[in-house]
Amino acid sequence: MAIEIQSHQPSLYETDYLQWIEITVEKLRQQDYAAIDWDNLIEEIADMGRSERKSLKSNVTIVLLHLLKWQYQPQFRSGSWKGSIVEHRQWIRDDLASSPSLKPYLHEIFSQCYIDATEQASAETGLPIASFPSESPYTLAQVLDAAFFPEG
Repeated sequence: MAIEIQSHQPSLYETDYLQWIEITVEKLRQQDYAAIDWDNLIEEIADMGRSERKSLKSNVTIVLLHLLKWQYQPQFRSGSWKGSIVEHRQWIRDDLASSPSLKPYLHEIFSQCYIDATEQASAETGLPIASFPSESPYTLAQVLDAAFFPEG
């Protein structure tokens, strides 16, 4: 009795992602729906949503981190901290402008972003985590406000 061994042939999606995108877009334009790699296309679209949410969460956390460092270590304030706050606020604004449906998510994640920021601030500054308030001393509006920098 012979055993048939099946080998996995990598798909275009696995071997050349950019080419897979270009071909998929062309097939969609031509309305050649039967030739679409639907499983991977659906997964990519779902990943795009996850990526947008992850990016927003990361940017909010970074702004909070640098606001904490700005407030709790004023002697170490630097242009790079300020620049990081400005840059990540811009990215948050861009994310919200291109995907307004992220606004409710922003409210959902704000507390967790603050917790993450305090953990990182403690690690980066050497200050005990108890040095920081258990809840954000900054409102979401302040975090997004280009002119807001806490006193230290």
